[in-house]
Amino acid sequence: MSKVNKDSIITLPNLHLRQRSKKVGIINDDIKKIIDDMELAVIDWDKSRAHEVTVALAAVQIDSLLRLVIIRDDFDHGTPAKYTALINPEIMKYEGEIEYDYEGCLSIRSVYGYVPRHSKIRVKARDLDGKEIRLNATGFLSRVIQHEVDHTNGKLFVDHIKHAEDAFYKLTNKGDLVELDYEKDIKNSRILW
Repeated sequence: MSKVNKDSIITLPNLHLRQRSKKVGIINDDIKKIIDDMELAVIDWDKSRAHEVTVALAAVQIDSLLRLVIIRDDFDHGTPAKYTALINPEIMKYEGEIEYDYEGCLSIRSVYGYVPRHSKIRVKARDLDGKEIRLNATGFLSRVIQHEVDHTNGKLFVDHIKHAEDAFYKLTNKGDLVELDYEKDIKNSRILW
């Protein structure tokens, strides 16, 4: 069996990214192994990127259709990565204002979007011991959790902006975001399907 790494992360047009993930029943060693594999994949990805930091990943992104998400404890690229697992995460309530910010996705390489999200959410999930977690997430954490829960539902950030012609960007080698030409780069691509 090959080692899990950044190349284990699936990308569009893989159809699994558009499927709803299954709820986890028993949290056993197999589930914990998938979570470990998710961490290995994102740590390897981070090593290969100078201007990006992986803040979260859903299990579907390593081609496991289970409702598992990992979220980085510290969003600073300079610190050693540690992650918290959310098992069967569910957004119970959307609150606050709708705010726009840039989002990228390891499963949609080289494309970023200017995406609307709620500024506050209430979340319910289970931890690795099966205990219920309830949290009120605000700001960037709220955005990250919404992005990952979307993954568990077969939805991608581009679905929120598919008709916004000025919302798509690419990351340059210098770390700058440059607007993409919607007609040329996005409209007929495999990103919007």
